[in-house]
Amino acid sequence: MQAVLEQKRKPDVSGVSSHEGKHLTFALCGEEYGIEILKVREIIGIMNITPVPQTPSHIKGVINLRGKVIPVIDLRSKFGFQEAAHTKETCIIVVEVQHLLTGVIVDTVSEVLDVKSEELEASPHFGNGVNTEMFLGMAKIKDKVKILLDIDKVLGTEDINAIESLAS
Repeated sequence: MQAVLEQKRKPDVSGVSSHEGKHLTFALCGEEYGIEILKVREIIGIMNITPVPQTPSHIKGVINLRGKVIPVIDLRSKFGFQEAAHTKETCIIVVEVQHLLTGVIVDTVSEVLDVKSEELEASPHFGNGVNTEMFLGMAKIKDKVKILLDIDKVLGTEDINAIESLAS
């Protein structure tokens, strides 16, 4: 009986344990998030973004990165957070999503963390109104929680279609 109770108390991490490894962490509205380091191509300072008409408001436009046109998405806007003025710490993280390079604007880049399986926990259920598919899980590190994002799902099909049209 005790073994059954212990089994029920353990969080289900079978799906999240495969997400252990290195994650680039960044701040957004004072909270810490992480992206799998293998998705990150580079980190650049904020630069001139050329707006593109008739795109969703969170797609800020495109940048010219060494001769390549890269679409840029503001994660604050994408997540429904209040927009803030860019500072010298504001960065664009260039990620590869479905073989496309895309820039995501974040408040500041923090560090690269090596997340271990015992530090991972599945995303809690917030009810039907909250899409938790974009979360790989929650990393509990030094009494803080960092939300690990699945960048492929953060930039869903609608965004990918818009990005493809901008990149072509």
